[in-house]
This record gives sequence, structure tokens and C-alpha cells, in this order.
Amino acid sequence: MPGVMDTVDSAAPPRDGPALRRAVAWSTVHGWGLVVSGAMVAWSAVLFESVRNDYESFRVGRFDLGNMVQAVWSTAHGRPLDVTLVDGDQAARLASHVDPILVLLAPLWIVAPSPLALGAAQIAVVALGALPVYWLGRRHLGSERLAALLALAYLAYPWLTWNAVDAIHPATLAVPLFLYCVHFLDADRPLAAVPFAVLVLTTGELMGASVAALGIWYALARRRRLAGLALAALGVGWTIIAVYVVVPAFGDGSSPFFGYYASVGGSPAGVVRTALTDPGTIASTLLTGRLLLYLVALGAPLVGLFVLAPGLAAVALPQLLASGLSDSEVMTEPRHHYTAAAIPFLVAATVLGIVRLPEARRAFAATLVLAASVALSLAVGAWPFAVEENGFWYAAPVSHARVEALRSATRLVPEGAAVTSTNKAGSHLSARRYVFTVPVLGRSQWIVLDTADPFVSTPGSPVLARRPDVLRAFRRRIERSPRWERVYDRAGVLVFRRISSR
Repeated sequence: MPGVMDTVDSAAPPRDGPALRRAVAWSTVHGWGLVVSGAMVAWSAVLFESVRNDYESFRVGRFDLGNMVQAVWSTAHGRPLDVTLVDGDQAARLASHVDPILVLLAPLWIVAPSPLALGAAQIAVVALGALPVYWLGRRHLGSERLAALLALAYLAYPWLTWNAVDAIHPATLAVPLFLYCVHFLDADRPLAAVPFAVLVLTTGELMGASVAALGIWYALARRRRLAGLALAALGVGWTIIAVYVVVPAFGDGSSPFFGYYASVGGSPAGVVRTALTDPGTIASTLLTGRLLLYLVALGAPLVGLFVLAPGLAAVALPQLLASGLSDSEVMTEPRHHYTAAAIPFLVAATVLGIVRLPEARRAFAATLVLAASVALSLAVGAWPFAVEENGFWYAAPVSHARVEALRSATRLVPEGAAVTSTNKAGSHLSARRYVFTVPVLGRSQWIVLDTADPFVSTPGSPVLARRPDVLRAFRRRIERSPRWERVYDRAGVLVFRRISSR
């Protein structure tokens, strides 16, 4: 039985003549390859319909879709990654997250200036991750058919569909990029993996930890210590520079998201210090039912077979630890993008894990993984028919009357005018320099207020909070102010325009 790192290029050829062998090889390779390619296209089309429906129905918010739109729009207009932060300050996005890969989307915005174009790009890039899964399976299992089944299982993995439709997060783009890294490292082509590793780093400041873990895996699994440790050093260096140099340089100090780890140290260095001086705190934080359920949710679609390739599966640990140690329960909600640095390694380890099974059981195992992924995806995946779920925790269903009111309201705001809005209306108003979130007014000339959308900016927090009391107080203040006039009021959606002082 081949070991986990053995390479098998293809199935054993039939004993018939060379012409028949060539015909069989052609039909097998191109047949199953076409199945995977067709599935990628169909998957992308179906999920794009989900994104389009959510966007046009005002089920996604300014945070995070609009925030990314503003960063890309600003870059396309000569102000790289410039955004309006939750508190109303204007800064480069690097003040909160170091994910400059967004710059690469600026040309797309110039050609197709729509938030939906960014959503389509994210889905297409994630779909491309099926190819390295297919190649990895073909190399190790010696079967195009089994490789295709595992590639289809990747597409069916329910938490991947959620990553794809949650338009848009730079971290999500790391999923296929990591898989290409694994493919090339497994093929012992480290130089080919480097460009993908560099792109991974540009998807987030903490991605360096996962790149470092991948480098360690390569050093141990392939005994390519120099190349593996160089990759690990690249990852560690990126995270240190991003967290302790880039973020402070563009912001007012440390990352605003350090607060997620207040109970275990309040920063990456603080977490390490707590682990060394008070390991009990780390253990008690991790040993919770919340984290256990999270791990079960991640592993169930893959039938837990990644445990048969523990070295590669362990590369997911940096992300799993980051989620488990966080005070925010959102980070252990598998529908969110915090799974992005875990999914590729669990999937790839499942492929290599199946290799460790007796050859007679591999087809059954690959089929079982596909069946489990499909079944769970139909139950909890982000498909268009699951309309009650597609908007995540912040987006309740929006009535047809309110959707029409929001469409009319957002059209009233002139292009480029500074605006304050509630969260979901803001997703349609973010392609401008200044866009604030209730109750921040800043330099706004317009206000779009959805009275059923209670997520607002709160002092000292980098994310929105559900505060209907703040929303009501803001509405009363604006309605009583002589500086604002109401120009639209329908189905609970209001638009105000600042009265000129002239």
C-alpha cells in the first residue's frame, strides 16, 4: 500500500494494444476532467444566483461587502484601499486588516463596476480550487474517477459554499490558493508553490501562521528542510510585520480586532505569553462545547478521513486555534469566512488519508465523502433555495415592499455624495469616497435609514452591533433637526437630505 507521500501518476494501463490504451486514456482523462470542469461552471453559476438574489434583495450589508467595494473602488480611483471605518474615520484598510490582494480586483472594477462583479470573481476563484484537489487525487489514487469524486466533494463541502457566497472576503480567496500550494509542494515543486504562498499572505495578516505551518509540514513530509523552513520563515515574518508594523503605521495603534482575544492575552504576543505563563486559561478557553461542535461541523462532510493524514491536517491548527481562542462566537460559526485557512488542509488531508486505506476500500471512501458532503450541503449549504439562511445572522428576510423602497431610496442619493446609511442599504452605496454607518454623520449630505435594520456603529468596536435603541434615537434626532429634511418615506425606509446653510 503506498504511503501518504508516495506519488502515483495514473492508473495502471490496460493490457490491450497501444491504440486502445491511448483511446482509453484519452476518454478517461478528458471525460472525468470535463466532469470536474463542468461542475465548476455549474457550481459557480448556481452560487452566483444566490449572491445576486441576496444583493438585489438587500440581504447583505455594507459590512462586509460594501467595505470591500469601497476599498476596491478607491483603489481604482487612485486612493489605494481607502475606506470609511466603522467609527467614521477615513483610513487605508490596512489600518485594520492587511489584505492587499484587494488591489488586484481594481482592474475588474474598472471593466465591470458592480459589487456583483466582485462576488462573481470570488466564486470563480474558489471554484478553481477543485483542480488541485483533482490533481492531488489523480496523483495519489491513480484513478481519474476517484480524483473527480473528491474534487466534486470539495465543491459540495457546505462550508465552502458559505465562504463563496459571503461576498466578499479576501480570506476566502486563500482557500484555492492554499490548495495550489499543497499540490505543488506535494509534487516537490516548491518554487511553483511560492507565488501562490505569496498571494495567500496578501489575503490577511494572520495567514502567515498557516503558511508557516505548511512550510513545516513540507520540511518534515518531504525532508526538504531548507525549502520548508524558508517557507515557514516567510509566513512568520509576514505576520509579525503585518501585525506589528503595517497595522500601527496605517492606524492609531494595534489592531482593533485584538479585542477578540482579550481573555487570553489581547494580541498574538499576548496569547503566546498566556500560553507560557497560564496554560490553564488557554486550555479552559479551548475545551468548550462550542469548539467541539465547530470541529464536528467541519469534519462531518469529510467523514473525518483527514485524520489518516494527520501531518497535513495539522496545518489547519493555526486557524482552528485562532477561532477557538477568540471571545467572539462568530469565529466558531462554520458559515463564516474564518474557516478559510482550515478547509483546504482538511480537504487535501482527506485525499491523502484515503490513500492509506486498502485499495479495495478507496472507491467506497471517496464515494462516501462525496455523499456526505452533498447531503450536508443540501441541508445547511448556501444554495438559492435556502433563502432563510443565505443572509447569515445579520440579515432577516426583507419583504418585497421594503426591497422596492430600499431600491428607490438608494437611487435618490447622487453618485459620489457623502452618505450615512443603515447596514444593508450601505451595501448599495459604498462605491464612493465617504459612506458612514448610523449613527455616524461625518460629512454626510444624505441619510438612508431602514428602520428594520438595527445594526449600527458603536464606540470602540470594529464591527457593528445590534442596537435598535440607537437606531430609534438617531431617527428622532434627525427628524427634529432643522438641518435635515425628509425627502422619502415608504415601508419603513426614510431618506433625508441636508439643508444647505446658504
